[in-house]
Amino acid sequence: MISFKAVTKIFFNRAGKKQITALNNVSFEIKMGEFVSIVGKSGAGKTTLLKLILAEEKPTKGEVFFNGDNLAKTKRARLPRIRRKIGAVFQDYKLLPSKTAEENVAYALEATGVKDEEIARDVAKILEIVGLNLREKNFPEELSAGERQRVAIARALIHRPKVILADEPTGNLDPYNALEIVKLLLKIHELGTTVVLATHDREIINRLGKRVLTLDSGRLVRDEERGLFII
Repeated sequence: MISFKAVTKIFFNRAGKKQITALNNVSFEIKMGEFVSIVGKSGAGKTTLLKLILAEEKPTKGEVFFNGDNLAKTKRARLPRIRRKIGAVFQDYKLLPSKTAEENVAYALEATGVKDEEIARDVAKILEIVGLNLREKNFPEELSAGERQRVAIARALIHRPKVILADEPTGNLDPYNALEIVKLLLKIHELGTTVVLATHDREIINRLGKRVLTLDSGRLVRDEERGLFII
């Protein structure tokens, strides 16, 4: 489903001078239905890697494929269609404060022209999956940090994506809520969705017992099927 082939990503400053090498000759594949964690210290390249999958960044060298599409060579007009197959969850939730939980989730569908009755049905179903069916009328400020992240996950799921990219989704949460979010990601994975989790949470990684890709200063230094957090 996802393939990186000798990918290097270099960021340049305005003068065109090399500023930082975020990824350096990285190659790996993620198959459909996998749960893969990406670990590394801050600045190791985890977020850049996810942005390349979302085609928000292009590789300086190498190729990134999603579902057979070479993202760097895909026409800009086709990218929104590809991105709808990818759900993204972030550390800072990115919720709209003036909209309720159900409105935040519905907003992701409204822009695509889905009928109102379909939106209402799908939003209710997704909010039930993430355990927020009794909090749908609450605004973000009325929800706990864990509940806000559940809304963000529901929003990411509403398009029925093939893959969920979770970038430090437990970074702002206490240990209990962090574990609950990871349990939810595992539940989503069991329903058939590929999950790519970027995190620096050692305890979560060691409890998961799933495949782990370890980045160190932009290089992929470890790829283990049942990996541990080793940096």
